[in-house]
Amino acid sequence: MSEPSANTIPAGSVHDRALAAYLGLAIGDALGATVEFMTPREIAYQYRVHDQITGGGWLKLPAGDVTDDTTMSLALGQAMVDAQGWSMPHVAQAWVEWLRQGPVDCGNTCRRGIRRYMGDGSLEGPLREGDGGNGALMRNLPVVLATLHSSAAFERWSIEQAHFTHHHPLSDAATLCLGHMVRDWILAPETASRRMPERAAQLVAQYPAFRFDPYPGRATGYIVDTVQTVLHFVLQEPDFEACVVATVNRGDDADTTGALAGMLAGARSGLQGIPTRWLKALKPQVRQAIEQQVRQLLALPAV
Repeated sequence: MSEPSANTIPAGSVHDRALAAYLGLAIGDALGATVEFMTPREIAYQYRVHDQITGGGWLKLPAGDVTDDTTMSLALGQAMVDAQGWSMPHVAQAWVEWLRQGPVDCGNTCRRGIRRYMGDGSLEGPLREGDGGNGALMRNLPVVLATLHSSAAFERWSIEQAHFTHHHPLSDAATLCLGHMVRDWILAPETASRRMPERAAQLVAQYPAFRFDPYPGRATGYIVDTVQTVLHFVLQEPDFEACVVATVNRGDDADTTGALAGMLAGARSGLQGIPTRWLKALKPQVRQAIEQQVRQLLALPAV
């Protein structure tokens, strides 16, 4: 039996919004990688507005290729597919193989966590003040998609995968908050537009460091700067393209802020909201892997 193509998936369905979230993540990653570590002034001088998937950047990527944001997510998702559910040892081994294959990039905290596991077999790192980066948040979408019908499983699996490399309360809070936002848009889009600002307000109330109004303007890999940037532009720009373009043009950790903005904006808009030119520009192997993995994650046994 042939597998359904993207253009046969009913608009607005769970599958449509789940796939749009994952493709949005990859598109934001590919678009943002070109201007990663640049300042907004440098981006404006070189591109005026950066809105084309052209590759390049400090990683010298081929056009349409992605970074660790997407490939580490795919490794996590494949581990769940292979295990037909949740198995942190499967996830850990998948990330070991991912690292051994020489990814185009790997953050220092992710690398340290994987190498710790390779050395002592521990599935959780110690609580560390310096682990407040965005690496756990950037890769958590496969967990969201596999646990759409169980908030408890979503929260438990999210924290387990996070603590493998990033054991930090702000990282935990951000990973859960943005994950719940994606779940809202996929499962209950009719109320998600109200729930998103409510969830953002709850995050800020619990952890005032995340306050993003007025927008501080920083878009680094620190979890606070990343989340402030993503929430500012996702809540300000209802259009997928406008949201992702505005986000990546802040520069700095633009592949990750772009990926997360694309994830949320994709879940909100569905496939019909993603520009065709960006879908066509995405590396075909990446798009195919995402399309296959979304089907597999949604088909996992209910938890």
